Amino acid sequence: MTVDTPTRPAGRPIVPAPRDTVARRGSVFLSRHPRLRLSLLLSAPMFWLGLVYIAALAALLITALWTVDTFTGTISQTWTLDNIVAVLTGSLYQTVTLRTLGVALMVTLVDILIALPIAFYMAKVASARLQRVLVIAVLMPLWASYLVKAYAWRSVLSRDGIFEWLAAPFGGHTPGYGLPATIITLSYLWLPYVILPIYAGLERVPDSLLEASGDLGGKTWSTLRLVVLPMIWPAIIAGSIFSFSLSLGDYITVNIVGGANQMLGNLVYTNVGAANNLPLAAAIALIPIVIIFAYLAAVRRTGALENL
Repeated sequence: MTVDTPTRPAGRPIVPAPRDTVARRGSVFLSRHPRLRLSLLLSAPMFWLGLVYIAALAALLITALWTVDTFTGTISQTWTLDNIVAVLTGSLYQTVTLRTLGVALMVTLVDILIALPIAFYMAKVASARLQRVLVIAVLMPLWASYLVKAYAWRSVLSRDGIFEWLAAPFGGHTPGYGLPATIITLSYLWLPYVILPIYAGLERVPDSLLEASGDLGGKTWSTLRLVVLPMIWPAIIAGSIFSFSLSLGDYITVNIVGGANQMLGNLVYTNVGAANNLPLAAAIALIPIVIIFAYLAAVRRTGALENL
């Protein structure tokens, strides 16, 4: 009696069975659990970022609870709430905080009002070739130095600058250096950070929705308000976060075009440098951080962050 044995087809190589190793079992396990695999991949950078930010915030809070020896000028690691109480109750800090908050809100509002029509034209009106040109035009100011752009606006807004030359025939005058100049300069500096998110949001709006709104008798303003605006609201919020947070912490622009006005960043810079009062500077620096957290919490309640 003969037993038939399986034969290998001609020309097909013999593939050895995979070895059951720890690495293979781990690979199979991770392939079956994609969320765990993603968590492991992100764990190292997230740990580093968390360590850096949390450590920086903790160091800032701890420093704000110290004091400065008035005789030697050195930092005394004596725990006290004097700096925080002074920041919360001092009229100077309250005035500067309200001024900084007002400037940040105005800059954000101006940037949104300018960015909306520009982004809409880029996303829905311009041809594909013109879109690329406009995107490059929006990005080009980011290639220039921050100081160059700030000093350029200082020249434009000076008494003998371009703004005065253009406004003089119509009886106008340059706003000079002060809060209006600060708002104008900061609005220009952060405008690309607002245009790009709104442009990306508008690109995701299907043209068929706009056509359907027009077919149903919707006017242009009604379409923008009832169809487009709710869909790009998360993009507007994203741009406002950039503009608002960057304006809160800025101090260089105020020094260049702000005249005698001060913002929170200037107070921090002064106390770190000339006044040599690092604990008070740390206490002042906590104010914009708290404002940003409050702003993000308010935005989160609208549900815009979940739709980014």
